[in-house]
Amino acid sequence: MTQFGRYRFCRHWFSALALVVAAMVLLLPSSAWASRLDNTYDGNIFALYAGDGAMVPPRNSLADSLRRHRPTVLAFYLDDSSDCKRFAPTLSRLNGEFRAVADVIALSTDSLNPAEDAPPEDPSRYWRGLVPQVVVFDQNGDVLLDRAGQIPLEDLEQSLSVASGLRLPEAMARRQTQAMEVNEINAEVVGTQ
Repeated sequence: MTQFGRYRFCRHWFSALALVVAAMVLLLPSSAWASRLDNTYDGNIFALYAGDGAMVPPRNSLADSLRRHRPTVLAFYLDDSSDCKRFAPTLSRLNGEFRAVADVIALSTDSLNPAEDAPPEDPSRYWRGLVPQVVVFDQNGDVLLDRAGQIPLEDLEQSLSVASGLRLPEAMARRQTQAMEVNEINAEVVGTQ
């Protein structure tokens, strides 16, 4: 093969390689970018945005919690709601603080239909078609709080304090929290070691 023949062979080979690489870049699906600010499905919001993928599926049902006379937080959410994505860290933190004395039950509303005539142990009885929505029950199964939207952690803590009969520590009762990014939470955990 002459010098010119080798040059043509290499040129064709590199052209074919460049064409294959360009086709792969254009034809392969683009990578997913999770965002708390849009209404797209990114996966389990508690694992992605709250650092607590163990919240879903819930450990207990509403019927179990009411039967055992445990204070209960029933939280309705959607994985593809930006409001729910921003609220997930609050719910996860509440679960961490009160896990020993209360049940936090997070339910996706994908399979629920609001039903006022449902029995008291059926979560669909309490869902009003909004997300995020939180319903706090006391030990007797009475509703202490029923609100939708971005509920401050302090309001939820106060409701659970009343529901459980436990007094909040002074520092917890006085603090004002702000919505935190997951990375900010992780930085706080790492910084305390």
